[in-house]
Amino acid sequence: MRKLASVLLMSAVAVSLLSACAKPTTETQASSDASQAGESVSDAGSEAASEGTSASGYELALITDVGTIDDKSFNQGSWEGLDKYATEHNITHKYYKPAEKSDAACIDAIDLAVKGGAKLIVTPGFLFEGPVHEAQAKYPDVKFVTIDAEPKSGDTADIAQNSHAIFYAEEQAGYLAGYAAVKEGYKSLGFMGGIAVPAVVRFGYGYVQGADAAAKELGLAKGDVKIKYTYVGNFDASPENQTKAASWYNEGVECIFACGGAVGNSVMKAAEAADKVVIGVDVDQSVESPTVITSATKNLQDSVYNAIAEFYEGKFPGGTKVILTASDLGVGLPMESSKFKNFTKEDYDKLYESLKSGSVTIANDEAVGDNVTDISTEVVEVSSVE
Repeated sequence: MRKLASVLLMSAVAVSLLSACAKPTTETQASSDASQAGESVSDAGSEAASEGTSASGYELALITDVGTIDDKSFNQGSWEGLDKYATEHNITHKYYKPAEKSDAACIDAIDLAVKGGAKLIVTPGFLFEGPVHEAQAKYPDVKFVTIDAEPKSGDTADIAQNSHAIFYAEEQAGYLAGYAAVKEGYKSLGFMGGIAVPAVVRFGYGYVQGADAAAKELGLAKGDVKIKYTYVGNFDASPENQTKAASWYNEGVECIFACGGAVGNSVMKAAEAADKVVIGVDVDQSVESPTVITSATKNLQDSVYNAIAEFYEGKFPGGTKVILTASDLGVGLPMESSKFKNFTKEDYDKLYESLKSGSVTIANDEAVGDNVTDISTEVVEVSSVE
């Protein structure tokens, strides 16, 4: 009996030692690598990022900007395009988040992705202009797809043959949103942007011009439509942003275009408490809150998906940039999920065709400059709020 107990004890010890020496699971490895990049990932994100791992590492990579991979907006829309292509074609893929908002941290994340086996790296956001400019020279065999940015040395654009820059006509998406809001019947509007980067500014400028166009068509008088306009200086969900939105609603604002990643979550909470409405941004945010009446979208998923497809087809458009407009179906409103009562699909289609044909032109940030109050309007009065 003592011999049998001894044998069983030795067997248990052996199993324990074997377990301790086993390699970590793929998910653990992904979390470990992520922490080296300064990444704070959710469990769901870790699983998505580590799916399909192989001995060669992760072939496709995305590096987030100041937002997060689950921001229900810019970063998530870009990731979903990469994830969709990789999943459909059984390609290893992963995302990384820089440890901080600096060129050095972005470059560290790129280095980590390349070390991890990346052949193509998607970088959403303005933070990557300098880092990708450095990385495209450092890693000539790696392809880079920048979203809302292009590689720059100082203020000079320099897109190498292994880089491709994708931009969007956000002013068109903003125009659609502002026009629809006024046609729906809202006259006291708000625009709450995140940081005043070009993409956010273009959304806002288009919003003002769309609202003015609709107000003119309705025969409204000067000042009948008013817009409070601000940039909160971040892309965060915060008590401060929620308080600001709540104060606007309390002052009579009926509809706020929340244009700043997670800032939208704060605005939605304020809208729910005030029984007011929100316009989402970048992707269809209707599922985030019943207060979202529509979203000014960019076709992030498809544009990232298509750029990756071109890479694998041997047609990577290196050395170029593209601005996706209504003519490319690059921007729009998700009418299927929008909660309009007065603004119809027929109204939308007619307006969209006018954007595609060029019969409606919209002044963007380059034409207007830094001050929203410099936009020429006939009906809308804009007040810039600190």
